Amino acid sequence: MTRPARVVVDLAALRHNLARVRERAPRSKVMAIVKADAYGHGIARVASALAEADGFGVACLEEACQLREAGVQKKILLLEGPYAAGEVPTIQALELDVVIHHRSQFELLDAATAAPPLLKVWLKLDTGMHRLGFAPEELDAAWTRLRQHPAVAEPPRLLSHLACANEPDNPMTAAQARLFAAATRAYPVEKSLANSAGLLACQQCQLDWVRPGLMLYGVSPIDGRGAADFDLRPAMSLESRLISLRNLQQGEPVGYGASWLCPEAMPVGIVAAGYGDGFPRHADTGTPVLVAGKRCSLIGKPSMDMLTVDLRSRPDAKIGDPALLWGGPLPIEMIARHADTTPYELLCGVHKRLQFVEVEGEDQSAGGKPQSQNHRQQQNQDQRQNQDQQPNHYDDFVVDKRDQRHG
Repeated sequence: MTRPARVVVDLAALRHNLARVRERAPRSKVMAIVKADAYGHGIARVASALAEADGFGVACLEEACQLREAGVQKKILLLEGPYAAGEVPTIQALELDVVIHHRSQFELLDAATAAPPLLKVWLKLDTGMHRLGFAPEELDAAWTRLRQHPAVAEPPRLLSHLACANEPDNPMTAAQARLFAAATRAYPVEKSLANSAGLLACQQCQLDWVRPGLMLYGVSPIDGRGAADFDLRPAMSLESRLISLRNLQQGEPVGYGASWLCPEAMPVGIVAAGYGDGFPRHADTGTPVLVAGKRCSLIGKPSMDMLTVDLRSRPDAKIGDPALLWGGPLPIEMIARHADTTPYELLCGVHKRLQFVEVEGEDQSAGGKPQSQNHRQQQNQDQRQNQDQQPNHYDDFVVDKRDQRHG
């Protein structure tokens, strides 16, 4: 593959982040969440890198099959349970754990046989998110029905999901934790409540199992905090190279819609990556891009396969220079803010047409040289500095379609 746009997945960063989970929740087992192709990183490669996790959480049977086919023998939990009775024999044959969150799923379990391997079930309680799960007053009846089912192997584990744990000052998280504790106190089984944000911000949410997702990929799940604040290392970098250079004059437009005009004579560069690769089309002018390690800015509207960047801060740029769109010293949290979205959406939206490259703790923006400890410390410092919202100096140069003036 010759197109320069690619995704770099740092396997050492994944293992590092799992170690941070263990440090934060030393008494809990870890259910690594790898749904949505491991948040865009590749489910098989991530499961291999996170082989020390105690289990894996997925959204559907197809993802679970991918893990089993890749040789994963650890516990695999279907977080939304079976969707149809026809899935149940495969679930049973692959020895998957399933979440039961609605009474309609009881009938689906009737497709299971009462012969080994029996089903391992997690019963979901709705503690306030009102998405999936039984109400607290329904818990006893649901529990009893599962305990009496001949195809269920053992007493169900219990879990719930946090709605606002990314907001550390939101009282709902503590309220959910109290409700879950009160509703499940009489059930002497393993329990799980904490996602990534709950794991970091709510110690009382760290129960028998924690279910980290975003933090395993080196992204902060806490509003207003960066990955470096929790010693997390970004596992994904989206990068490409400059394929064209232009010198434009004051007033000349850039990109589709001619919606941005050059405020002065200036160099611009074309990066071979766009929304067809997963870069957000709605990223605003001023979104940072690192060109050969120097911070530049997106100008104009991203195209399907290309971006245009302001090279006034890198006037010596050359065709072929690397362009980092997120990852490493350029936090994806910052790109998400500029695009008015979340890191989840950016990670999951990376397109599979890209080349995926696996590395072991390498600094790809510096040409693949192994990172020293000092380099990683400096990179963490750069990440912290970059977390702050940067002022957008480009708004004055966007065309006002009413009078076609700029600046």
